[in-house]
Amino acid sequence: MAEINGFTEANPHELNTDPNRVLFAYVEHVHLSSNVKYAGVEHALTQIHFTASYGVPKQHESVSFSQALLHHAKRSKFIAALLPGPWNPSVVAKQIASPDNYTNGHIACYRRSNESIRSLKGIWTAGEEGFSFEIFQGGSSDDARNNGAEVSDWYFMNGNDLYGFRDQIQDVKARAKKIRRENKVRFAVNGFVLVRDTEEDAGHVLQEIQGKADQEAVDAFRDAVQQAGVSTSNKTGMWADSKFEDLVQYNDGFKTKLIGTKEQIADRILLLKALGVNLVLTAFLPYDEEIERFGKDVLPWVRKLEGGGRGRNVEDESNRTGDVYRKKIGN
Repeated sequence: MAEINGFTEANPHELNTDPNRVLFAYVEHVHLSSNVKYAGVEHALTQIHFTASYGVPKQHESVSFSQALLHHAKRSKFIAALLPGPWNPSVVAKQIASPDNYTNGHIACYRRSNESIRSLKGIWTAGEEGFSFEIFQGGSSDDARNNGAEVSDWYFMNGNDLYGFRDQIQDVKARAKKIRRENKVRFAVNGFVLVRDTEEDAGHVLQEIQGKADQEAVDAFRDAVQQAGVSTSNKTGMWADSKFEDLVQYNDGFKTKLIGTKEQIADRILLLKALGVNLVLTAFLPYDEEIERFGKDVLPWVRKLEGGGRGRNVEDESNRTGDVYRKKIGN
């Protein structure tokens, strides 16, 4: 039985006993993998990287890092980010399945190609000793939405406003319903978290982070990814309308607006849950201090509110968020 920060899945941490809870993940770093301070965060993502792509150094391959981290981490699920094309499905299937033989961990797979996902699932489930892994798939184009509806277990969204989240969730669910998969697709969203005693303080820190961004690196990333967005048939690909300040956090995490006091952030997380979001992939800067603050202040508050019935009614939750989303969802 895999452990999560010292607790087994059969005997979970007290924050994670509700089966209907919203889940949390964060981008994994080696020095964080064994730190027990972050109780309550159940998933970790090792990002997709090519060596020094778009001018950023110290980038490595995600599956290898996931396998290495499984030897140190006290949590059960890593999400290894992959792209079809560079990774052959038969090789990936072995890469992902192998850790089950020498660790107590579990690696989920984050992919985009319909054909590759079907190939992976076919390989994993063939024979008497089949494997069962979750497929996390990102994108917002028509093809990505079809993949999410038809073959993926999780549909991953970049940061957005509530209109953007609601549009994608409703659309993917409608597509999945046509093939009787509406109850098999779950939704995840990227969000940068910045907790402070006041909203004003949090805003100042955000401006500082954006102001100190590496202009050349962000511009290189923007040039690389926005071609993907505008090349889709309906111009709705990821990053298609992202601005410089959005791209300082790779997956548009600032747009999700998890920035403010613990109460404000909890309210916004529960609004996301009411919309249909099942998992929030959190990002922090600096990691050590901010993720500890999140685990100590925000996550217990979310769980307390969930226990009181919050996170179920979109209208009620939207009325609690102030004006932060008002332009998009109306009064």
